[in-house]
Amino acid sequence: MKPEAEKPASKALVTGVVLFYLVAALAMVMANKWVLNITDTPLFFLWTQLAIAALLFIICDLFRALPDRLTFDWQTSKQMVAVVGLNVIGLSFSNYTLKYVDASFYQVARGLVLPFTVAVSFVVLHSRPSLKVLGACGMVTFGFFIGVFLDGTPVSTLGIFFGVASSAITAVHSVVIKRSLGAVNGSALALSWYMNSLSAVVLFPIVLLLGEGPGIVKLLFNVNELAVAPGTMSPLKTFIWGSFITGVLGFLMNIASLLSIKVTSPITHMVSSAVRGVAASLLGMWLFHDIITTGRASSIATILAGSALYTWFKHKESQTSSHNASDRRGSYERVKMEDIEAAAESKAKP
Repeated sequence: MKPEAEKPASKALVTGVVLFYLVAALAMVMANKWVLNITDTPLFFLWTQLAIAALLFIICDLFRALPDRLTFDWQTSKQMVAVVGLNVIGLSFSNYTLKYVDASFYQVARGLVLPFTVAVSFVVLHSRPSLKVLGACGMVTFGFFIGVFLDGTPVSTLGIFFGVASSAITAVHSVVIKRSLGAVNGSALALSWYMNSLSAVVLFPIVLLLGEGPGIVKLLFNVNELAVAPGTMSPLKTFIWGSFITGVLGFLMNIASLLSIKVTSPITHMVSSAVRGVAASLLGMWLFHDIITTGRASSIATILAGSALYTWFKHKESQTSSHNASDRRGSYERVKMEDIEAAAESKAKP
């Protein structure tokens, strides 16, 4: 007997999920940049985001608002060492990237995520990419070099370093996430809960060890409150509002990712990412007076085009693979690799 076919999601649901991801991701980048422009404590800012997300998980669990009950097991926590460590380092480097580069350049600075992910998948998972996929990765890499070396606009070397490093860590993290799902019986919700809560616990002593203590005291006790111009928001209020907005959005994106994997396709995800990248550049130019040169615009366009080609090639390869598998095994269709990759990508950032 054939299994009952799953009903396709309504257009309204798909549109709602895509729009939420677009707006939430844009708000996350802009709010992060807004706070990082006025604070010398980027790691403490990241800790508040993780702590708020973990607290919201606990509150929702208390009110039975989640599909599954949350638990905290010591043995499971031990299996999360690698994924939590990479999560803390990757998110920290990502925040440092945004601190040292313009919001419009952030996508370029972290433009090597896709090539690094393909390389790590080849080395660790022995997933050999096709020539078309390699060509798409080459286009993305070329777009990165256009923005960094051929544009002519002065760019922070530290920002580029943290961008490349965070891209490499994100690629490794996506592979580790796939393996860590087994420790929580494949529950993406449980994995998000462990990653947010444990990352907050691990990051707090690191914040103090790296010397952000004096900056935290200065921020919390409003040392510069009298120097704030009338009608403008103090650094403490900016920090609090920015932490609250990004913490809540990060939590909601964790929850919504469970739905997006079911109702959106990789092509839809790529289109929304492209729109998000362009919109982030335009908002950065408007809100933070970033300069969008011809070279920078060409870099962003090349990276987006390469990413779109990669998504299209992987989608077609997955369809061919699924069709062949269906021919061999009857009407039952295996889970597509691109869906697993989408799940991993959605958990790679807050």
